[in-house]
Amino acid sequence: MQEKLRIAIQAKGRLNEGSLKLIEEAGIKLVIGRRNLVSPAMNFPVEVLYLRDDDIPQTVACGAADAGIVGENEVLERRENVTIVKRLGFSKCRLSLAIPKQVDYPGISWFTGKKIATSYPQILASWLKEKGITSEIHVINGSVEISPGIGLSDAIFDIVSSGSTLVSNRLKEVEVVVASEAVLVAHPAISEIQRAVLEEFIFRLESVQRAEGKKYILLNAPNEKIPDITAILPGMKSPTVMPLAESGWSSVHSVISEDDFWEVIGRLKKAGAEGILVVPIEKMIF
Repeated sequence: MQEKLRIAIQAKGRLNEGSLKLIEEAGIKLVIGRRNLVSPAMNFPVEVLYLRDDDIPQTVACGAADAGIVGENEVLERRENVTIVKRLGFSKCRLSLAIPKQVDYPGISWFTGKKIATSYPQILASWLKEKGITSEIHVINGSVEISPGIGLSDAIFDIVSSGSTLVSNRLKEVEVVVASEAVLVAHPAISEIQRAVLEEFIFRLESVQRAEGKKYILLNAPNEKIPDITAILPGMKSPTVMPLAESGWSSVHSVISEDDFWEVIGRLKKAGAEGILVVPIEKMIF
């Protein structure tokens, strides 16, 4: 029986949804029950373990899981012996300091002598020490953002994504301390077999990530217009040009970024492109 790679992911929430979506897009089919704590894969040597986000670094560090998908903020806070092997690009956020909206903020010296509520005391303490600021850190596990409003603290240090939670609690973000996103972490001493499975898993994830925001474009053009059209299309190396059945015409294939889509299409039409077809890309293998 092949040795499996056990991957810990968040049991519920945005990280759970993003992790399961990425695993599915990598072609891995999990057996998921209503109350499963572990989901084996039907077609790949992995099994998924569902945990609280803040328990994942320790679980990987102690070897109960071989790898994990977790917020970078938890890796930085828990300081466990795990290795970040891949940044995953979703669940992006930041850890920031916020103060009551009505307070005039002169700069970081304002925090000297203030009480700051947070669920991330290690990260905050390191930043305060680096800046030479002495503050009282009040550790809260829960709704940190309500602390200033009920008199528990002068400020908060917490995760910020859209900032809507701060606004609803009449707070304003004044200092961004660290940026965070979902990361793939691994135990530093997994077996060679598990390492090979992990590398294959990363290869699949990268193939999915490369395709994000990309479109495959096909078009027809008269041969005399090909130099102008290929100059517009970047491609992975260069556009593919193939002759059509009709003499003097060719089909051009390439990959473009969705961000540049409409600008590129307009330039192609002006350059003489016809019959433009654009299709989504699921994977890109290099």
